[in-house]
Amino acid sequence: MRNDSLAGYIRFLSLTFAGLFAGFVTGVLIFELSLRDYDGSVYTQVRQIELDRLDTLASVTLIPALITTAILVALAAKGRGRAFWLTSAALVLLVTVFVTTLIVNLPINGDQAGWSVTAPPPNWADIRDRWQIAHAARTVAAVLAFALLVAAAIVNAKQSLPHLVDRSPTDRSAPAPAYEGGRG
Repeated sequence: MRNDSLAGYIRFLSLTFAGLFAGFVTGVLIFELSLRDYDGSVYTQVRQIELDRLDTLASVTLIPALITTAILVALAAKGRGRAFWLTSAALVLLVTVFVTTLIVNLPINGDQAGWSVTAPPPNWADIRDRWQIAHAARTVAAVLAFALLVAAAIVNAKQSLPHLVDRSPTDRSAPAPAYEGGRG
């Protein structure tokens, strides 16, 4: 397998996993914001249902996105072109998501798993707010990382296939076609 083919395959995987993760966390953010009008008991019950499988979904999308994006950065390191810098910035954002998850979200998830649905802690709303603020930050970072990966893929495609990119809006070397007019 040629290096270009390998990079293309890894780019596809990076875009796929980063896109799935960004979409997933965006959906969770929207869902979490819809829970803000409910009391602690409802919030706790829903969070415990979320925690049953959503951490696994986050792991199976974020970790491969991190790995494949890191490989892309390593493969592009020699050139140091625009695609390299866009992919590097995406990797920094994905690492930020990962660190935020480890430092803020996962410890809160662990605590919430043990909450009583009938008697959530008195400061449940403060804890919810901390989790949601961290989640909003990592959602923005994940969506930006995905956008940067898309931009890097476009830049890379333009560099790899310059003959397919029309660089001039009109070809002035050929005569303009004659107008055979009237109103149709």
